[in-house]
Amino acid sequence: MPLNIQQLLIMKKILVLIALILIAFLILLFSMSKSSQNERKLPSLNTTKKDLAVRGNIFSADNFKIGTSQKIYSASIDTRCLDENKKDLFVTLFSLYSNIPKDKILDKISKNGYTIISRTINQRVAKELKSLAFKLRRLDVFKSIKLNGRRVLYGLNIYETGEERLYPYKDTLTPVIGFVKKNNNDSGKQKVLGVNGLEKEFNKNLNNVQDGILKGNKDILSYILFNKNSKIIKRHDGEDLRLTVPLKLQRNIELMIDRYKKEFEAKEIIVSVMESNTGKILSLASTNRYNPQKIEQKDIESLRINAIEYNFEPGSVIKPLSISLAMDHNKVKDNELFYAYNKGKTNKKGEYPKGKYKINRHIIHDDHRFKKNYLSLEDVVIFSSNIGTLVIANRLTANEFYDGFKRFGLSEKTGIDLPHEAKGIIHKLYQYRAGEDKNEDNIYKTTDSYGQGITATFMQVLKSYSAFNNDGKIVTPYLIDNGQNNIISRQVISKNTANKMKKLLVKTVEKGTGKKTLIEGLEIGGKTGTANIVENGKYQRKYMSSFFGFVNDKNKRYTIGVTVNDPVNRGKKWYYYYASHSAVPVFKEITKILLKLNYLELDKESISIK
Repeated sequence: MPLNIQQLLIMKKILVLIALILIAFLILLFSMSKSSQNERKLPSLNTTKKDLAVRGNIFSADNFKIGTSQKIYSASIDTRCLDENKKDLFVTLFSLYSNIPKDKILDKISKNGYTIISRTINQRVAKELKSLAFKLRRLDVFKSIKLNGRRVLYGLNIYETGEERLYPYKDTLTPVIGFVKKNNNDSGKQKVLGVNGLEKEFNKNLNNVQDGILKGNKDILSYILFNKNSKIIKRHDGEDLRLTVPLKLQRNIELMIDRYKKEFEAKEIIVSVMESNTGKILSLASTNRYNPQKIEQKDIESLRINAIEYNFEPGSVIKPLSISLAMDHNKVKDNELFYAYNKGKTNKKGEYPKGKYKINRHIIHDDHRFKKNYLSLEDVVIFSSNIGTLVIANRLTANEFYDGFKRFGLSEKTGIDLPHEAKGIIHKLYQYRAGEDKNEDNIYKTTDSYGQGITATFMQVLKSYSAFNNDGKIVTPYLIDNGQNNIISRQVISKNTANKMKKLLVKTVEKGTGKKTLIEGLEIGGKTGTANIVENGKYQRKYMSSFFGFVNDKNKRYTIGVTVNDPVNRGKKWYYYYASHSAVPVFKEITKILLKLNYLELDKESISIK
């Protein structure tokens, strides 16, 4: 039966529909085939995260962190993705989490595009801000935008940008601890490098780091999935340093010398306490300190470690070295008397004039009056006779004098584990030989014997004095305890000579210029020195006042040094430039601190601390 017109129309529509479906299907197949042949820009399923390693810590001997590092992070957003209607919400929340004022945040996000809000976020705040980043996504604070034909959404991004150095106790142990500078590594992360002090000397150890790496597939929240295909390299921070210096002792001494600096109106006071038989430094303190974390213009002059970098004429503290060398070469007889060269009438007190000794056109004066014409060796040391010292020193040959000073460590580095150490200066061997063939006194041996015309550092003098409290051996001072036997010693005079000089230095405290250091129940010895400061090649009316010596109980032996640079010498305080009125009281205060903190113990028969 033939189809009618209506049926034919329906059939035609069905065929057209089938044709259209077939064409659409073919187009789909073609598109899929074409797409499979093209490179697709799909997000990677793999991710890598680095765990930045930081510089090592510096610990005190009593386990306090003197220097430490922490990671710093940056926070960034793309302001084009920030919903304008929720801008105030973002600023409020970010300010609460970061403690950054709102106005500063608003200023940072005022420009259109990629913006870094902060580059100095610490690890604790960074953790909180990462949590905030997820909350902001759920609150739809950020919206997607179209860039390069693709829709993207950039939220709050928190990422590692480096490390910063922290000094929890601010100026404590400076300038010895040193300071650092910022430096970007190959990956653009901020690292720090030591510039001075221990930070510089052990920069390689402190920065011996290995960044951690986490690599593997990521989940929908971009967290790494840990499985057998994941790669994990553990982070290794830099090596830690452990000091020989206890924080409590160091801080007590620093606060004490700060008071004396103010009283003396001095330029600087330097002190150190060292174990006489090991060289272990228990304290190395200066009044000129700074905060390494925040160095200001006024701190520039304090950055140098003057205990090892500043050369000065040491004055009379050198006399025990000169005299002990002569004693060691048997140039001084037992019970020998030395003429004081103090001719003339006595004064109303029955005192002879100050001695005068002529060498060529030079006249050497004694600083003290004596009530007699002849001095014993004990008198020469206890009352610090220039003339007695030079007479004894000139008995040494040029070689004996020169080699002896060198053995004591003058004009050479002490070997302390700090950078930029100076050497000091003594005269040349040929200069000490002048007049030797004619058996004449030598002007260089003469002045050098009592510490004038040569220079030394504080640490050189301290090291040399360890011989008198260590059976004639000097020890190399050190600040870092590496868990090994660090003792480096050298015999410079015989044990017998060292013990004789030690007794003379003890008598100097009992009867001479060091009397104010005396504390019953302890063995204390030492020598004062008051020397003019040289500036621009000329002696100034400024003084370096010093006291170097030792303090012992039955079990412990310490070599201690004090220098007071340019104490006031005018008005009612004119006498402060004498070491007996400046360096000596500081020395005694150090001893009291050692007693208080149980580094020393009084003999049981002791009555009281004077």
